[in-house]
Order: sequence, then structure tokens, then C-alpha cells
Amino acid sequence: MQLALVEGRPLEDAELVEQARRGDGDAYGELVRRYQGVAARVAYLAGGADADVEDVVQESFVRAYRALARFRPGAPFRPWILRIVANEARNRRRAAGRRARLVLRVADDRDPSGGAAPSPEDAVVREDERVALMEAMSRLREDDRMVLGYRFLVGLSERETADALGVRPGTVKSRTSRALARLREELSRDA
Repeated sequence: MQLALVEGRPLEDAELVEQARRGDGDAYGELVRRYQGVAARVAYLAGGADADVEDVVQESFVRAYRALARFRPGAPFRPWILRIVANEARNRRRAAGRRARLVLRVADDRDPSGGAAPSPEDAVVREDERVALMEAMSRLREDDRMVLGYRFLVGLSERETADALGVRPGTVKSRTSRALARLREELSRDA
């Protein structure tokens, strides 16, 4: 597949959305490729351990494609698709009646060691910290998990998080502050 470049640069999301609205499947395929990884992390975040992430992501992209006509021109695509993914994951969890522990698959996009392998001791400590964090996150309310997950695990900006949650940016700021305080409490209980 070869999507057209504009002035030597890849197409932006808004351009791809517009092409997809006109029936260009390759353009929508590019949007799927760009966001399927982060969509999978959101599906884990919102759906819990029993969520079938691949099904949630696939169904979410199908739903989003069907809803492209209602997508607001000029709006950012990423928060919109992630909101659809989170809603689909929550709906599936509720429908199944599951209350499983939250399991997060967080891709480590950064390698602070510069490529050097961590020492065995560092690897064990890092894994223990990750497990403790995930256990503490699983004990938080869903609202707290979602705001922290969007901001820190998925890496959305405050504005994108607000769009994904359907709230104002100031609400994201206050929810993040309260959720971090509750997370600190949970982590201190484990210490």
C-alpha cells in the first residue's frame, strides 16, 4: 500500500480521516496501524484481565469506521478512537459481569540504559516495582485508573485525556491529582 505524501510528508490524521470518509480503505488502514498499539493498552486498562484485547480493538475500529460520518472535522482522531476502545472494553466487561484484577500491557517505548542490558538485580527490582504498581492500580476506582492510565501509561496530553474521557481539561488536572494521591496511599500499604 502506498498512500500519497503531501509535500513530501506523511498524511496527517485529519487528511486520512477525510480520505477514509470518501471510501479509501488504505487511508483507514493507516489510521488503524498508527493507533492499534495504544488501543490495545487502553483495552487492557479499561477491560481488565479477562478482556479479549484483540477483539475489543478490532470491534472498536470497525465501530469507528462506521461512525466516521459523525466524526467532527478538525477534532483529533486519537482521543476519539481511544474513547471508543475504552467504551467497548467497559461494555464487554460489564456484559460478562467480570470484576477481574487490572492487567496492563505497557510497552516500554524508552530504553534509559541506552541499549545496555540491565543487571540481573536491576531487572528484578524493576519487575517488582512494576508488579506492585499494577497491583496498586488494580485496587483504584475505574475513574482513577483511566485518568492515570491515559496520562502516564498511554502518554496522552491533558487535552487528549479530556477528549478521551469526555471532560474538561481542568477536570483531568484535578482527577489526576486525586488519583495520584490515592495511588500513593495504595503503594504505601504495600510497603
